[in-house]
Amino acid sequence: MIPYESFLFFFIIAILLLPTIILGLNGKTSKTYNIFLTIVILVTIFANSLVGAISLIGFTIWQVILVKGYAFYRKKYNSTSIFCFAMAASILPLALVKIFPIFGLHHLFGFLGISYLTFKAVQMVIEIRDGLIKDDIPLMDFLYFLLFFPTISSGPIDRFRRFEKDRLTPPTKEQYRELLYLGINKIFRGFLYKFIIAYLIHHYLLAYLPVNPFVHIPLFWAHVIYMYAYSLYLFFDFAGYSAFAIGISYMMGIKTPENFNLPFISRNIKFFWNRWHMTLSFWFRDYIYMRFVFWMTKKKWIKNRYTVSNLGYILLFLIMGLWHGIALQYIVYGLYHAFLIIGFDYFDRWNRKNKFWPKNKVTHVVSIIITFHFICFGFYIFSGQLFH
Repeated sequence: MIPYESFLFFFIIAILLLPTIILGLNGKTSKTYNIFLTIVILVTIFANSLVGAISLIGFTIWQVILVKGYAFYRKKYNSTSIFCFAMAASILPLALVKIFPIFGLHHLFGFLGISYLTFKAVQMVIEIRDGLIKDDIPLMDFLYFLLFFPTISSGPIDRFRRFEKDRLTPPTKEQYRELLYLGINKIFRGFLYKFIIAYLIHHYLLAYLPVNPFVHIPLFWAHVIYMYAYSLYLFFDFAGYSAFAIGISYMMGIKTPENFNLPFISRNIKFFWNRWHMTLSFWFRDYIYMRFVFWMTKKKWIKNRYTVSNLGYILLFLIMGLWHGIALQYIVYGLYHAFLIIGFDYFDRWNRKNKFWPKNKVTHVVSIIITFHFICFGFYIFSGQLFH
């Protein structure tokens, strides 16, 4: 059963969440029941996929060994080579899943949500190395964080320390009532986004464009309509998923971070990536871009900081594109956004000196419109239609 795809899934969750809600309204919480709830939901999700279930179990054991083993090692030693090995080993299952389709081995290994679980595990390895996670990590706490079911399939990507803070400080009666209200509100918003708006866009536009354009619409304009329709569909479908995950998390007393913040009203491409799939973009920023820039600055191989920054953007978005899949449209999509940000950086620095683009209400609105069109063309690349 795919999470958040059927009303049966929501019915099962509603029944199973009742004890958690009753406890929360009385100012109490039960980690044991929430772990039991997670196990039941995972069994429900993977009930019809034996390969997926076995892959999830194997992946979990693999990450437990790596994270717990590296945490034990890090208490006494600080070897860069061992850290790199732990990182590579943690990423290996995801890398194999992305590479297998090239050889026609689509179903050899992998399961729904492997990307998001990998990001969680890698983040823990990095923060153990940095000394941000110092205490011993109890096995059940690690498993609860890694396999937290509301976010397993589509995020948002939480951080271990933030997650633990919520788990260790359960909300009071009053705070839980507010979380419950917000959670229900987000679930209803998810229904609006995914099952109404996204459904209508897909059913009445994307299903006909651009392969079978409407009568009297030239093929070029069919592609243009498809570009904007697909961009809106992608947002409402994905934001709907995120709203479901966040809403159910709230009901379990975990304030999972937001994933979208009105991305289509961004006035430049940098603002867009601070508003779109935020937990993913912040993860890549913190653990790839910032570390690459710090490493290059420390080595002093390239002295120009703008060149270093630009190389960091290319690396970041190229990896982000490859994360979606090893296909031409994803690689081009990643490079497209890298050069958009590099171009904006250059223009922004030039504009500070020449005052070509003043900051006022008119230019703000025009900037939003221009950025929106660039974003939609990026999603058009992402859709693969450009190469067909």
